[in-house]
Amino acid sequence: MFYLNSVLLAANGQQGGGMVQLVMMGAIILVFWLFMIRPQAKKAKEQKKFVDNMQKGDKIVTIAGIHGVINKINEDGTIQLEVSPGSYLKIEKSSVSMEWSAALNKAADKK
Repeated sequence: MFYLNSVLLAANGQQGGGMVQLVMMGAIILVFWLFMIRPQAKKAKEQKKFVDNMQKGDKIVTIAGIHGVINKINEDGTIQLEVSPGSYLKIEKSSVSMEWSAALNKAADKK
């Protein structure tokens, strides 16, 4: 008798189990979006704004760790970077590190 009741309860529980799985899958997708996709999109938006607002004379650091001052911003998406007096590099705008450049300028402001 106990076995029969257990089987019947398990069979009845299986019918609603699909809905619970669907809700759990939705919760996992929501958490993934909140903690992974949304912050990355926000950071990409800030990086684009930073790159668009660069101007001549800004001190920057590239993602390769090269420090310099912007000498010229070209129309083809590149920057002429002065790394030492009279020495210039042509780099892509996208290769500028927003975090490292902000840290460099913050340290310069404290002095």
